[in-house]
Amino acid sequence: MKEELFTKRLVLRKMQTSDANALFHIWSDPAVAAFMNISAFTHESQAIEMINTLNELAETNQAIRYSVIDLDSQEIIGSCGFNAIDLENARVEIGYDIAKAHWGNGYAPESIQVLIHEAFENLGINRIEAKVEPANVNSVKVLKKLGFSFEGTLRQYEKVNKGFVDIQMYSLLKSN
Repeated sequence: MKEELFTKRLVLRKMQTSDANALFHIWSDPAVAAFMNISAFTHESQAIEMINTLNELAETNQAIRYSVIDLDSQEIIGSCGFNAIDLENARVEIGYDIAKAHWGNGYAPESIQVLIHEAFENLGINRIEAKVEPANVNSVKVLKKLGFSFEGTLRQYEKVNKGFVDIQMYSLLKSN
């Protein structure tokens, strides 16, 4: 699994514990955390724990998460990656978050496009999945823009602070 992926404006680098402060500031924003199925972080130690957990999963090719870094400023502006990797069935699930200050600048689709390329061209993946809360309209727009197909609603699929929520399943096939 590659530890760095590049776009014209961004580098996606495998998360490091040294990223914890920047990621804590992103994940502590309730507007960002709202659709991540986590409560907004209150301590930097939570970000360190999250990074360590994700890196442990990366060691066994079960997942990998990247810090999204603006090439010009070298600022960490979000994270993205493969939340789940199933090589046996040639599928991955993607996830992504961008700091609110950077919403609307095209960073989410740019990050996802490089993940799509990596999955289809280098990992031998056939299917990319994304699970989204219906209320996350910006994420739905990004997925549709990138050619993902709506497959259906998983009713009361995830438990969050406010109870159970529906999740919409989107997918992109290599043959698309």
